[in-house]
Amino acid sequence: MTRLEIIVLVVALVLAVAWLLSYTAARLDRLHGKVEGALSALDASLVRRAEATLELANAGLLDPASSLILADAAAASLEHTNARGGEDLLDGQTFAGREPVESDLTHALALALTPEVVAVLGREAGDGPLQRVSDAGVRVQMARRFHNDAVTDAVRVRRKPIVRAFRLAGHARMPATVEFDDELPAALRR
Repeated sequence: MTRLEIIVLVVALVLAVAWLLSYTAARLDRLHGKVEGALSALDASLVRRAEATLELANAGLLDPASSLILADAAAASLEHTNARGGEDLLDGQTFAGREPVESDLTHALALALTPEVVAVLGREAGDGPLQRVSDAGVRVQMARRFHNDAVTDAVRVRRKPIVRAFRLAGHARMPATVEFDDELPAALRR
């Protein structure tokens, strides 16, 4: 091999490694963006679920105890959302410890919306308020699944040796899945 051939081979190898690093860094950036977008969509879905629950609780369709339980859980969810104030939900791609509050809202819905209550409400008030709560609950389930899938993809790429060796993730925190009970009450499942 001549000296020129060796130089061309080294330059081609350097360019291939540079392209691979650039491609991997761009892919990782896209995945982090996807996680942020999914977390934002999950946050919006949770707010809609809490608002729909609060609307149902204040509609006067339920007994006072059930209305109070639902209103308290929905207000806690909304309050926890608003308590962040200037804190950026997407900073560090964390869920800001909302899991217990959202699980409590899910449990309150299951407690208040028994099959008997849902049947009576469906006859008396139509499906409007119940349908909004059900639709919001389904959106929460889907948004959480999309977020967790995006996190799984990002973590898988971040664990690759090339990403760790060249520190392509920079100082970004490792994204984490969001785990809370988002199961719809049995009476609302369709």
